[in-house]
Order: sequence, then structure tokens, then C-alpha cells
Amino acid sequence: MSNPDRDDSGAPTLYIAEFIDGPLEGQIDSRALVRGKHAPRISMVAAVGGLESVFWYDEVDDRDMNGQRRVRYAFDEGESDPIDTEVEPL
Repeated sequence: MSNPDRDDSGAPTLYIAEFIDGPLEGQIDSRALVRGKHAPRISMVAAVGGLESVFWYDEVDDRDMNGQRRVRYAFDEGESDPIDTEVEPL
């Protein structure tokens, strides 16, 4: 029986990104490993106040949890789109 999270040799193909702060705080995302490695920096697109914004996150640390790689990411406010908290509802 094959496992969709592992390649033919049994090596993992996915990891879990955990967002520890910023606009995506508390959310997780399943992401693909590239050549067995996770990305040290990732971007996410999310809607804030009805507008799409690009948010950049940098790796804080990684760990193995029950055979699954989990990587924690911190928000890079300086490189991300600004968050307008005073957007009026439509």
C-alpha cells in the first residue's frame, strides 16, 4: 500500500508549515519538500479586508513530530504587503 506523503523509497515528500505570528498566526499549511528539504523562506497569499496580500515568513526552527517534519515560521513584516487594519467593510 502506498503512502501519498512518501516517495517510492519511503522518504517524506511533505512537511507542515506552522505560522507563529503575523496575519496567519496559528494556521498551518502542508507544503512539498524539494529534494528532501523544506524552504527557509516562504510566501503566502491571503485576503485581508477583501484584498489579496503577499506575506513573507522566515524559518525559526524545525522538528520531527511523530515521523512528520514540522517547520515554524515567523512573519517578516518589512518584506510583506502592508496590513490595513482600518479597511471599511463593503
